[in-house]
Amino acid sequence: MNRCLAPALLGLALLLPAAHAQVVVREAPRDVVPARMAVGNPPEITLDGEPARLSPGARIRDPRNLQVLSGSLSGQSVPVVYRRDTMGLVHEVWILTPDEYARVQGLAPTNPEGAAALHRLLTAIFTGR
Repeated sequence: MNRCLAPALLGLALLLPAAHAQVVVREAPRDVVPARMAVGNPPEITLDGEPARLSPGARIRDPRNLQVLSGSLSGQSVPVVYRRDTMGLVHEVWILTPDEYARVQGLAPTNPEGAAALHRLLTAIFTGR
């Protein structure tokens, strides 16, 4: 029985280093808008001072791409890029560092050139992390 397991264990051992060497690449989101998000009593938020609401399944990611619960941000104001769902609720949020936000803040995604420039800059930011 031990002789039967040895080749399988050897094969598994050879695969493990390859699995550890994989790198997760964080893709830059498309169709997002930069803003400062202040979280009050979730799901109530403000985006650049305008009232908004998080969707029931809203996903908030920090700069390390880890998911953050909206309640943990209660009472805070953070720089973000966000995307709304079809109902107009904020559904996806990516928290930026202050330096990253300063770089994307002036870009207007309302026209094709501005949206393309924002996406290029976010790609550079997210792949450089």
